[in-house]
Amino acid sequence: MHVYPETRRETVIDQLHGVTIHDPYRWLEDGQSAEVLAWTESQNRFSDSVFDGLPHPNSFAGRLREVLGGETIASPKVRAGRVFFLRRKAGENQPVLYMRDGESERALLDPNRENEKGTTAMDWWYPSPDGKFVAYGYSENGDEWSVLHLLDIDRGQVLADRIPRTRHTVVAWEPDCSGFYYTRYPQPGEVEPGQENYNDHIFYHKIGRGWQDDPKVFGEGCPPRAFLAPTLHDEGRWLLIHMNHGWNSTDLLLMDRQAPEKGFATITAGLDNLFYATMLNGTIYALTNYKAPRYRLIAIDPANPAEEHWREVVPEQPELAIQNFAMAGGKLVLEGLKDVVSRLYTVPLTGGALTEIPLPPLGAVAELSAEEDGRYAYLLWQSFTVPPTIYRLDVETGDLTRWAESKAAVDPSQITVKQVFYTSKDGTRVPMFVLHRSDLTLNGDRPTVLTGYGGFNIARTPGFMATLYPWLERGGVYAIANLRGGSEYGEAWHRAGMLANKQNVFDDFIAAAEFLIAAGYTRTERLGISGGSNGGLLVGAALTQRPDLYKAVFCAVPLLDMLRYQKFLIGALWVSEYGSADDPEQFPFIHAYSPYHHVTEGAHYPAVFFHAAASDSRVDPLHARKMAALLQHANGSANPILLRIEFEAGHGAGKPIAKLVEAQSETWGFFAWQLGLES
Repeated sequence: MHVYPETRRETVIDQLHGVTIHDPYRWLEDGQSAEVLAWTESQNRFSDSVFDGLPHPNSFAGRLREVLGGETIASPKVRAGRVFFLRRKAGENQPVLYMRDGESERALLDPNRENEKGTTAMDWWYPSPDGKFVAYGYSENGDEWSVLHLLDIDRGQVLADRIPRTRHTVVAWEPDCSGFYYTRYPQPGEVEPGQENYNDHIFYHKIGRGWQDDPKVFGEGCPPRAFLAPTLHDEGRWLLIHMNHGWNSTDLLLMDRQAPEKGFATITAGLDNLFYATMLNGTIYALTNYKAPRYRLIAIDPANPAEEHWREVVPEQPELAIQNFAMAGGKLVLEGLKDVVSRLYTVPLTGGALTEIPLPPLGAVAELSAEEDGRYAYLLWQSFTVPPTIYRLDVETGDLTRWAESKAAVDPSQITVKQVFYTSKDGTRVPMFVLHRSDLTLNGDRPTVLTGYGGFNIARTPGFMATLYPWLERGGVYAIANLRGGSEYGEAWHRAGMLANKQNVFDDFIAAAEFLIAAGYTRTERLGISGGSNGGLLVGAALTQRPDLYKAVFCAVPLLDMLRYQKFLIGALWVSEYGSADDPEQFPFIHAYSPYHHVTEGAHYPAVFFHAAASDSRVDPLHARKMAALLQHANGSANPILLRIEFEAGHGAGKPIAKLVEAQSETWGFFAWQLGLES
């Protein structure tokens, strides 16, 4: 048995809706206390002592540096014919923002120059309509609390304007670039403690004015957990606001800026459905799952916004879950999923038959950008074996051409990708992708790692993951299950994995593990599971519900104490997805799966490696601390329970390459050690 750092237990008992809850590690919630910091350091040292004695982590590091050193591109956006995109070259920790104007190309913003550690990240960026300015957000150490900056592109000058608290902001530029609408969170001290993580409101900034003088335009009296997003249309006449309530409901509000005294008109409100909208020539075009679980596209006249006046442009498709759309050259460009693989179509703005644009097989469109008066749409496509590639679509001719592509230090031809389907506990057919080296003999004994997500309407589509290749090249198998809770098959698939239906996600995942064993890929002693964030909750539930099914578990930036998650950081934003233990009607189904509350004293658990980050502003590392302490105390097997709390890092966005290599080396080293991967 392992001799872990000493961890004190205390008696903390809560009564929740008539149920007695014991929490022996409540004291580990205070990440700023000297005792918790000392305990964290001792856990990190213990993990160091374990990994230092293994050959596996170092054996992955060199190859990881090679595969992550390839040139990658992302995020095409077109403005006034200028195309903006991200590129990270070999040796760079962070991607750099580039602009291509005709045949001329240049770098605009390089966060790598901000500090030598590479921990300054560009969280978001919005070019102006004329392509001459960029509003962008920099944050430090992965905390995602951006400061808004402005770049005058043609002058090559960063302006003096600085706006703090612009986390995940949305910027809507004036046509003349004199100012913009944006979202901003309150400063600590402006609201009740803890509420500074909510209550983002819309402000208006005039370039050159101090942000403290920016007037609040919208948000006062709105639900504090709502997400607000302003956009401007038709040469700035219309201000359209999305008010998103969690991941399942949107209100649309509209102001005619030619008659501001009339205020905002309600286009949709109170519907338990999503709307993603834009405008053209005074008409609102919205992608919605209202009366269409796989989504449809409708046109709304602002003068007659009632449902009976809506015009259906693209009806719901029987086998296609529409994901995104853009407008260019009088046409709509639609992207959707058919069995988790992207399909691309064009259709006239007036409606009609869809024209399919052939895409390469077994891939996905990650991003789509176009201009209403332009001829071209730009899309980012990738697959498990093809790194991100920007394609340009000529909407007039339907021609699709490569515009820019990444360069990977791997040989994708060595990798086989299969899509399989299996049956979950309740009979639901669930898809899964399985990757392995092409010459590998599947003998039922291959070290295999299974992952998934299953939540927040997020689809796990095919995507290039360079960090997988060191594992695959050495004979490991990797599987990605498309669990309920995502958007793979539309809103019905999402809702089948949220709130009281969350157990379906765990059942889907457990069934995926059983399938991999039954189909002859692996066996329990060679099977590991991996997940992060909501996926960390997934593997935490799988760990406590079926500890006999896996040999090793990697659990990153996880949610695990589901009775208290909503009390920390931005956790209350997720109540619409998970529910809240404070609600007597929701408490029973949350308590039924909360991983922290289902650890059994003396049970034989697999090896577990928890990884969390001190600067995480989404999921508090308290979850990993408490669960690691509880498992170290309760585990009846000799399998190790390890914890790593990473400093100068957050939830994962903007992590520099050096830190990625370090973290991923430990992860693959852990699995190689526990699952017996050949060196």
